[in-house]
Amino acid sequence: MTTQKSVLVIKHGALGDLIQGLDAYASVRAGFPDAHIALLTSPAFAPLVGKMPWFDEIIVDQRASFFNLVATVTVARHLRRKWHAIIDMQCSKRTANYHRLFVAASTDWYGTATGCSHPMPDFTGVNNQQRMLTTAKMAGGVNIKADTSWLNADIAQFGLPKRFAVLIAGCSPAKPSKRWPSHHFASLANTLMKQGFAVVLAGTNADREAVDAVRGSASDSIDLAGKTDIPMLAALCSQSSLVVGNDTGPVFLAARTGTPTVMLLGGDTNPDMSAPVGAHCSWIQDVPISNITPDMVIDRLSSMKAL
Repeated sequence: MTTQKSVLVIKHGALGDLIQGLDAYASVRAGFPDAHIALLTSPAFAPLVGKMPWFDEIIVDQRASFFNLVATVTVARHLRRKWHAIIDMQCSKRTANYHRLFVAASTDWYGTATGCSHPMPDFTGVNNQQRMLTTAKMAGGVNIKADTSWLNADIAQFGLPKRFAVLIAGCSPAKPSKRWPSHHFASLANTLMKQGFAVVLAGTNADREAVDAVRGSASDSIDLAGKTDIPMLAALCSQSSLVVGNDTGPVFLAARTGTPTVMLLGGDTNPDMSAPVGAHCSWIQDVPISNITPDMVIDRLSSMKAL
């Protein structure tokens, strides 16, 4: 009797990194078509990854302090299961400690943890998408482009016109320097509306301040911030004419839908490692990020034939 192989993939987040890993997850499944494949991830992303077609099991890691005995015992119990391979796509200090404290020496571990059986090469200057794909292939994955058709939802309730643009004015509250100024977004919104686009402001409730600031000078824009979950946001982006936004998860998501997407970058981001990946995406970087003008964005969109 043949024992089914079990593979554990570790990817805690954030959203942009999770999206950059789609090809890697699909490649693991292609390499292990009959295996039981589990993903260890953060609570916030469990609903999203639960929709992904490549995993048989989602394990939620609270990422609590190691002094939280209940949480620590729980994650240790999962890591000590008889995995054929553990593929660490997070490669953090926490996951290195997981390897050191909880994983048997005989377990194949693909990652950067000291002493692991299959250490990764130096990924300096390598895009996160390619880094995770290389990790997957080293573990036995087969290079494949992920199908994103599972990211679908009905956005008819919003009554949007056929020709609309999506602007994502928010970003992580912890990194305000990643945020393109609201008055630039408003100027871009007004220019796009003059060119016949409806403009949708998308994001989460955490982006409320940024969205309200844009609407203060672009009052005809449509406020959908906080009104979409991630599959709905993906559908919104995929059906739009173009997407412009900061270095934040929803923009990585937009890039993967194939819609013309421009990410605006300041000094916090190394585009060699963190630029979005997609069929029709681009980025503009300047330091500070406020040096990027709306005209520069319009020029880039024009060169991408998005206008």
